[in-house]
Amino acid sequence: MYDTIRKIKRIVAGKPAIDGAGVKLIRIFGYNDTKDFDPFLLFDAFGSTNPADYIKGFPWHPHRGIETVTYLIDGNIEHSDSMGNKDNILAGDCQWMTAGSGIIHQEMPLATDGLLGAQLWINLPAKHKMVLPAYGPISREDIPIINEQNANVRIIAGNYKGFRGAFEGKYVNALYLDVELNSSSEWTLETEAENTLFIYVVQGEAFVAKDYEHKISVKNVILFDKGEQFHIKTLDLPTRFLAISGKPLNEPISWGGPIVMNTRQELAKAFLELEDGTFIK
Repeated sequence: MYDTIRKIKRIVAGKPAIDGAGVKLIRIFGYNDTKDFDPFLLFDAFGSTNPADYIKGFPWHPHRGIETVTYLIDGNIEHSDSMGNKDNILAGDCQWMTAGSGIIHQEMPLATDGLLGAQLWINLPAKHKMVLPAYGPISREDIPIINEQNANVRIIAGNYKGFRGAFEGKYVNALYLDVELNSSSEWTLETEAENTLFIYVVQGEAFVAKDYEHKISVKNVILFDKGEQFHIKTLDLPTRFLAISGKPLNEPISWGGPIVMNTRQELAKAFLELEDGTFIK
């Protein structure tokens, strides 16, 4: 059994990291956290007003077996991929890319007043690991904003109070919300009881859980136990956070860098195909 109101399972503090060709970011969870965060594999946040921290970007690299979701609050990232897509992710936009059987792409942030956002990796179920790759650009104009008494809720993906988001995951039907909550306010999210739920605090601070006994702050991910509701309460500061939820896959994981499969044999085959030029199907 579980409580109706979700309790905190883990609070994960972001750690500075460098990835790509030299991008400074905040690594929240990843390789060692797959069981707790299933079906989510990795969560990186980035936030800087210094272009030197991110301008080197993420040059051409492969993915297989996952989906990557890049959400920008501020900034401009230029995207190109092996399917021929070329696009810019601008402030308020999102990109939902299904790597599936294999894609090679690059993400190159351009110098702006600031880069603020996050990238999420979602695991693909075993039966869908080798689906055709797909590129899903999501424009800020297409993201519904629900204006509530004490909050503005952007529905990037999933369903919130009967409103459909800008995107619906085909393989993992994840909920992805960007919530701006006023100061001295309370907010409740109804959740599928068995689904994984975590939030990432972008701005401000708040209290969460059953009796609002835990204070949370920026650059932290809070993972919750099972339950039907998530509660949050702000004090003197408005708070902005990302709320992300999805049904666990409960499948074995074999992870090698940008490729995530179910077995070592599948992983080895992927890297062999990269070497012999047969990776892209």
